[in-house]
Amino acid sequence: MIKLDILSDPICPWCYIGKANLDRALEAAGDHPFAIEWHPFQLNPDMPAGGMDRREYLETKFGGKEGAVRAYAPVVEHAEKAGLTINFDAIQTTPNTLNAHRLIHWAGIEQRQTPVVAALFKAYFVEGRDIGDNATLIEIADSVGMDADVVSELLKGNADAEDIRARDAHSRQRGVTGVPAFVIANQHVLSGAQPPELWGNVIEDINNQLKDQE
Repeated sequence: MIKLDILSDPICPWCYIGKANLDRALEAAGDHPFAIEWHPFQLNPDMPAGGMDRREYLETKFGGKEGAVRAYAPVVEHAEKAGLTINFDAIQTTPNTLNAHRLIHWAGIEQRQTPVVAALFKAYFVEGRDIGDNATLIEIADSVGMDADVVSELLKGNADAEDIRARDAHSRQRGVTGVPAFVIANQHVLSGAQPPELWGNVIEDINNQLKDQE
């Protein structure tokens, strides 16, 4: 298997789109070579613990309502191409995602990372839920077969919080400025929500190289 490290944030719409495109390519390929691991990157590492009003956040970030609309027009277009519907009207809060990343980390210990990532994307972008809220995270953990009581206890403390921050900082030190970022075999980096066709070519190339090595 070839390691595919994915740097992502569960409130990043391009990460949601990028995962959908990758999923489509993996499904089409059937036999794919990747062992996937998800890694933390916070779009807003300085976000208050309780998050902030989404409209205020967007208008502050993009210089007003019109700027926010312009910035998100390509997101809507590419989401539709990826077969996704993003329910922006339902999203009231832009959360701090540190605890969501802690949950993804714990899910990795149980080989449940991708289901948790998928559930976080759905909760935020489809259902408009606050994924900075511990009760939401506990429900998501339970929905993928994790021990909700254990997750609840972990979230009450600071377990692995510094590790998440350190890994995020390490990625920035290595030159990552945005997500999604896909690192193939710790050598090749693909940035952004790449189309399924590109992933299909990458998978085919890798499979052919692996066959040649047999």
